[in-house]
Amino acid sequence: MTNANELLLRDARRYGGDRRHDVHVRGGRVVRIAPAGELSVPGAEQVALDGRFLGPGLWDEHVHFTQWVIRRRRIDLSGAASAAETVELVRAALARAPLPPGGVLTGFGFRDGLWHDAPTLRALDEAAPDVPVVLVSGDLHCGWVNSRAAARIGVPVDESGVLREAEWIGSSALVEDVSLTAADYRDAALAAARRGVVGVVEFENADNVNAWPERVAAGVTELRVEASIWPGRLDEALARGLRTGVPLDPDGLVTAGRLKIVTDGSLNTRTALCWEPYPGLDPSLPHACGVANVTLDELYDLLGRAHRGGIGAAVHAIGDRANTQVIDAFERLGISGVIEHAQLVREDDFPRFARLGLVASVQPEHAMDDRDVADRYWAGRTQRAFAFASLHAAGAVLRLGSDAPVAPLDPWQGIASAISRSRGERPAWHPEQCLPRDVTLAAASRGRVGVAEGDPADLVILDRDPVTAGRDELREMPVAGTLLAGRWTWRAL
Repeated sequence: MTNANELLLRDARRYGGDRRHDVHVRGGRVVRIAPAGELSVPGAEQVALDGRFLGPGLWDEHVHFTQWVIRRRRIDLSGAASAAETVELVRAALARAPLPPGGVLTGFGFRDGLWHDAPTLRALDEAAPDVPVVLVSGDLHCGWVNSRAAARIGVPVDESGVLREAEWIGSSALVEDVSLTAADYRDAALAAARRGVVGVVEFENADNVNAWPERVAAGVTELRVEASIWPGRLDEALARGLRTGVPLDPDGLVTAGRLKIVTDGSLNTRTALCWEPYPGLDPSLPHACGVANVTLDELYDLLGRAHRGGIGAAVHAIGDRANTQVIDAFERLGISGVIEHAQLVREDDFPRFARLGLVASVQPEHAMDDRDVADRYWAGRTQRAFAFASLHAAGAVLRLGSDAPVAPLDPWQGIASAISRSRGERPAWHPEQCLPRDVTLAAASRGRVGVAEGDPADLVILDRDPVTAGRDELREMPVAGTLLAGRWTWRAL
């Protein structure tokens, strides 16, 4: 009789190796690894890997899961090269499928950093005078709305129709009536498992510590989830005694995550907080160098209160001034944590990551998406933009994510971009910032460089060796199986 709690994976290869091994999994852990043919485990389910490559399961260290789930319901604006093209996509969507009474037309993915024309309230009003229209930027840091949508949200808009940073982030949840089921979340979780993902860090601006255990109870069990806490819910989390790493469901799939603080904006929205002003902006303007979403006093207070309560911090910092200020805050408080994005960093700040034990959680696909806008707005500074190799050389711990839906929830895309700094027919952008392959694979697997006895049986089985696969082979990496605590979440064997 087969024991459902035991697996014997036969004839597996390690990444970069030719020798074959058998791997015994029991009770959610790897308990024994031996040369192929030497293990005998009566009662275990035996699975022939036929020389496929076995490695640690992948993590996406930065997702907005609900935004990723609902992206498919929104019209795709990612190909629009101008405001005028975007408006035409809105007109076409309304012509194809008129909305029911009370409906909202929502689009996602516009990037206006390189547009020759500017968004206007009038253009969207003329395209949709009777329907609320909300267009979400590809970086999630601004929204372009018409008058109907502004009235629905309850915020004033200027002649551009664009809401940015705090005024947008605070109202974006009111944009549309999203009715999602556990099946919707499970579909997205299954899709991630098919790409070898075993865990995600959830940064949705929502009540994550309550919502995710409910989803697991409803059958969304394909992923581990670290559920972040936003500042507006910090007091509640502290009152409950939540601490980072504490399990939130009976099986331990969901754990309390870190406090998420957004200190500045984004590059595409030209709100990332930098030391130098953005080209074309009057340096005397209040936001010429970007936007600070929290004051330094607020940052110190949030970090300190969370730390005293046992809650770690994950702090969004994109511009070089924001990164300096966040590093200063961690140093002043004598604590460590995670810096999310770290897209533009001063040379003097690279070694401070290692000295303070800070993790740099980066999104390599953003370097490919943003290379042109970076060349325009960070001209003369791009040698230290998305500077993954500089962070690694300085001793920083790296973790890779997607920021889905900003980029796809597919770690192989980020792995390929981190290694090659290129995509499609374009040459590598700042190839000196390419990461070594072994460092990249470890950063996508929470530092795990292989499979060892005693490890959690969070594993991925690949048809190709990621150590030798080419750039485009990595992007399309065929995943034959994914195991979470020894349980199949995806199997094509």
